[in-house]
Amino acid sequence: MSRRNQFVLIIMLLVGAGIFAFSLRDVKLSSIINDIVNLKWQWLFVALICICLYLIFEALVVKTFMKDRVPSFTFKDALRIPLIEQLFNGLTPFSTGGQPAQLVAMLQSGVDAGQASSVLLMKFVVFQSMIVVNFIISLIIGFHFLAEKLQALSLLVIFGFLVHLTVIVGLLMVMYWHSFTKRLVNLCIKPLKWFMSPERFVKMKFNLDDKIDSFYKESLKLKSEGVKLLRVFILTFLQLMFYYLIPYFIMLSLGVTHINIVMVTSLHILIVMIISLFPIPGGAGGAEYSFSVVFSSFISVNSKLVLAMILWRILTYYFGMFAGMFALVIKPDKVEE
Repeated sequence: MSRRNQFVLIIMLLVGAGIFAFSLRDVKLSSIINDIVNLKWQWLFVALICICLYLIFEALVVKTFMKDRVPSFTFKDALRIPLIEQLFNGLTPFSTGGQPAQLVAMLQSGVDAGQASSVLLMKFVVFQSMIVVNFIISLIIGFHFLAEKLQALSLLVIFGFLVHLTVIVGLLMVMYWHSFTKRLVNLCIKPLKWFMSPERFVKMKFNLDDKIDSFYKESLKLKSEGVKLLRVFILTFLQLMFYYLIPYFIMLSLGVTHINIVMVTSLHILIVMIISLFPIPGGAGGAEYSFSVVFSSFISVNSKLVLAMILWRILTYYFGMFAGMFALVIKPDKVEE
């Protein structure tokens, strides 16, 4: 990990500690200690298992894609991919660092750059597709609740949905209207000529065309592998479900009962969509605020609400980053030529 990333990691840990301290400003220390002592640890352990399964299922997705391409690619190396992704997603705005970090991790295992890029691209497409599907379901179930509680957050939810939907529509256009999409992209980037040197513009246009062509070729392969695609969609759906269930089990660990698992899960899906729009790494600040506002209706005791937010943040953000740091120092297995 570069010095810059080490510096960002330290900053994000300090920011997180500051946010936790600020959230605890009006909470008595004795109340927090009492809530911790009375935690139902078995439910918190289930929440921990959920985040572990989230990472394991993503590793299974990678392994499924790599099985035919590079049979010697081990599950250990497949598991390194989501762990390293979590670390660099957490260190960069809009989680932009995860994708290139995964590519580097696969190259360290000896996987060809072209094959690695194709696998990561298709994994991204499936993941985004399932996010949109889950989001549409959660909108139907929980949006009215969110709109009643805080209109500003509901607007962010709609905007986030449109961003993710635009990405999926764009990718589908490449898959089914390749030539038209290529011309459309070239038309859309023409105004950038006014702000860039000719050499830089030509290079950017070439890279975009190359990525579009690469994705189109890979999509042709994928469309011919219906069984594999179905398996990956199922794995990704289960992966996301384990992640979305975490707040429910955290609430159970705090003794919060009579909660609707479907509603809580749907609201968490909406929160995740909101977090993706914050430009700060990990959505710091916005994540904690969104969780506290949305789930305050389920957790009436302030000390428990703050503790729930801290536990949720540790499991869904810091756990993945520290696991990613561990994965970085694990030596990958080299694939057989």
